[in-house]
Amino acid sequence: MTKTHIKMTVNGADVEGLAEPRLLLIHFIRENLGMTGSHIGCDTSHCGACTVDVDGMSVKSCTMFTVQADGSTVTTIEGMANADGTLSALQEGFRMMHGLQCGYCTPA
Repeated sequence: MTKTHIKMTVNGADVEGLAEPRLLLIHFIRENLGMTGSHIGCDTSHCGACTVDVDGMSVKSCTMFTVQADGSTVTTIEGMANADGTLSALQEGFRMMHGLQCGYCTPA
């Protein structure tokens, strides 16, 4: 299958690569970029464990093809921390309010 050259910004870094047209964004993030904070939870888009921010919108990355994110800015859980490594307000809120259940989908 022919691969498409894609470019995007992920967690503030410009990345590029080749992607088959049917490669899901979650697989590109985990397998090509090595960022494993977002999870493949249910394969049906119900759980939200794969959620990332794409151009300011929450997206379940198991429902988006990588080629659809070409030219976009993507933020994963790895990109949520402040530049100095401290927790972001969202992460700190989860910590302070014990915003966890099993924790599997928490990265998203």
